[in-house]
Parts: sequence; C-alpha cells; structure tokens
Amino acid sequence: MAALPQSFMTLEEYFQLEESSEIRHEYYRGRVFAMAGASEKHTDIVSSIQFSLYGQTRQRNCKVRASDMRVGIKSIDFFAYPDVVIVCGKRELDNQLPNTLLNPTVLVEVLSRSTAEYDRGDKFEAYRMMASLQEYLLVSQNSVRVEHYVRQGEAWLFTETTRLEDTIILPSIDCTLLVSDIYEKVDFDDDNPT
Repeated sequence: MAALPQSFMTLEEYFQLEESSEIRHEYYRGRVFAMAGASEKHTDIVSSIQFSLYGQTRQRNCKVRASDMRVGIKSIDFFAYPDVVIVCGKRELDNQLPNTLLNPTVLVEVLSRSTAEYDRGDKFEAYRMMASLQEYLLVSQNSVRVEHYVRQGEAWLFTETTRLEDTIILPSIDCTLLVSDIYEKVDFDDDNPT
C-alpha cells in the first residue's frame, strides 16, 4: 500500500476517485492509499479464511465478504477495505455511500511487510472506534502467526499463536478457525518479499 503523491484529498475528491478508478484506495484523515495487488500467499490465506467462516455462518444471519466491502467511519474520515469482513445481524450501510458498511462484527487483515505497521497501528486505532467491532485478526503471510484481538468492554484482549495445530476461537460469531486451514496452501519457501 502506498500513499498517493497528493498530500491531501477531501472526502469528496476521494469518493470521486473511487468511482472512476480501476483500483481501490483507502482514506484516512485526508491521506489516500492505493491498494496494491495481492500476492498469491495473501490470496490463498484470504480465500481459506473466507471459505471457513462462510461455511460456519451460512445458516445464520451473518455475511462474510472478502476484500471488496468498504468499511467506514465518517466522523474521523476513515474508509478502508479489510481483507475479510464479517457482519452479523442487520447491516448498516452509509446512506450517501451505499457500498460502505458501518457495523462490522469481525475484521481480518492479512499482513505484508508494507502494510503490517499500518494495520497494527493507525488502522486498528480507527477500527476500534467502531462500536460494533468485536474482534480483529491479523494474519501474517510470511510465517505462521495469527494475532487475535477480542473486545472486552473498553479494553482489547490480545492472544497470538505461531503453531499450525492451534485453533482460533471467534466468540462474537461462534466460529473457529484452524490455523492449519488458514495456511493450508501457503508455501513459505517462496521468497516473495511482499
């Protein structure tokens, strides 16, 4: 993900850009970030997570979306495209931006070297302002590592695993993710630096 050369863009300019561009952009407090193409590892991990969670929630009032569902918080000028979005219950979409979800339950980001700092820092800070958000997963694509944050009132409980035999329990949506399933088709011998 790279910031565009323009130092500041208004929300209106951002929305015009999104309507006319072939690539997606994230927006945070006037800064616009172009979303780079995903690596094969990244795509495999997102597909595995989406497939697993869709299978577990398909008979419930939950929707699982990957990569193209924008989430936003207008009050802080923040709009992003998480790698996986899960919303349970009634979806709240922005009246002016119908493709923008306001109430995700769980968000997942697959980390690359270029996005890890942002995903753990400013982006997570913004996500935490969404009252509906109950869990946040950060999944490394370069090694077996899953960071899991669960909302506990005003605090967030952090756990981490680096073992393929572990299971991630997502209490807010009553689902589990086997770490071995997340990384099933990922080849760590590939030296792609993304």
